[in-house]
Amino acid sequence: MEIAELGEFGLIKHLTKETETINESTLKGVGDDCAVLSPEAGTQTLVTTDMLMEGVHFDLTYMPLRHLGYKAVMVNLSDIYAMNGTPRQITVSLAISKRFMVEDIEELYSGMRMACKRHNVDIVGGDTTSSMTGLAISITAIGTARAEDIAYRNGAKETDLICVSGNLGAAYMGLQVLEREKAVYNQQVAEATQQARKNGSNVEEAIAQIPQPDFAGKEYLLERQMKPEARKDIIEKLRQANVKITSMIDISDGLSSELMHICEQSRCGCRIYEERIPLDYQTAVTAEEFNMNVSTCALNGGEDYELLFTVPLTANELVSAIEDIKVIGYITKPELGKALISRDGNEFELKAQGWNHMTEE
Repeated sequence: MEIAELGEFGLIKHLTKETETINESTLKGVGDDCAVLSPEAGTQTLVTTDMLMEGVHFDLTYMPLRHLGYKAVMVNLSDIYAMNGTPRQITVSLAISKRFMVEDIEELYSGMRMACKRHNVDIVGGDTTSSMTGLAISITAIGTARAEDIAYRNGAKETDLICVSGNLGAAYMGLQVLEREKAVYNQQVAEATQQARKNGSNVEEAIAQIPQPDFAGKEYLLERQMKPEARKDIIEKLRQANVKITSMIDISDGLSSELMHICEQSRCGCRIYEERIPLDYQTAVTAEEFNMNVSTCALNGGEDYELLFTVPLTANELVSAIEDIKVIGYITKPELGKALISRDGNEFELKAQGWNHMTEE
């Protein structure tokens, strides 16, 4: 079905007809000029917005729309968790080009609903408009946290431990695999098209004969790139252990870039150890295939959506006992700078070489 058959308001009604609210703070969701939310007693409100642009943040050549919807929600919920908050609601705004059908947007929304259900979040509104350049997704997430629990980037203190959740670099290596296979496929399409025209045969049939890429052994990397998971579980474990978080940020643009944000806003230095950076086996193997340094991928790759945070030195035993958290270094005086200690004991200046949305490459 073409979107024009429904129109803007018909599409919104179609997509949100099965939307139900979960949170008591959601008094009125979709259906009026505004959502109506009730602040929770003793809490403060957290608000974050992320925009994803086709051709910049995602490539529909290999990104399924359902996965894209899931990821678009997760990158916003990750920001709420990075403030030690609990996400409650989101609004969804879409700019859609004419090449998309109603069924395509249904797929996108099904991924969004899946992510919201997993994290007990309500979809309470948004907007749709036409686009001349492709698909754009803008999501605003709203969360809550007690004032005393909110973790900012500026609270790190000298001797604090630097911790990360999960493992790093997998999402970046997943992207490298997808881009490599896309390039191979495009080359095969060009060759098949040329040969078919030369032989006078059907081009579409020739393209259909091209074998699908084999991603065996790369499944974890692809999932980290296309279907990341916001670390609600880590926040819950830290709360249960009564760990005081002094600063926190989620890793969207690379470990080095995010750590420098904390150091700059906390006015401190840092020391992290290469050998302590958590890596997955598939990440290491694939980096070797691409002739890349796996530590560089972990430091600068981005899109891991893991949590980077600091805790007091006295919390060492508590955080070390929590599964999937690794202590990778410590906070220092600002005059000592920001350094990476390599596996062989050499010291290098830490540089922010992660993803920059405003550069040409």
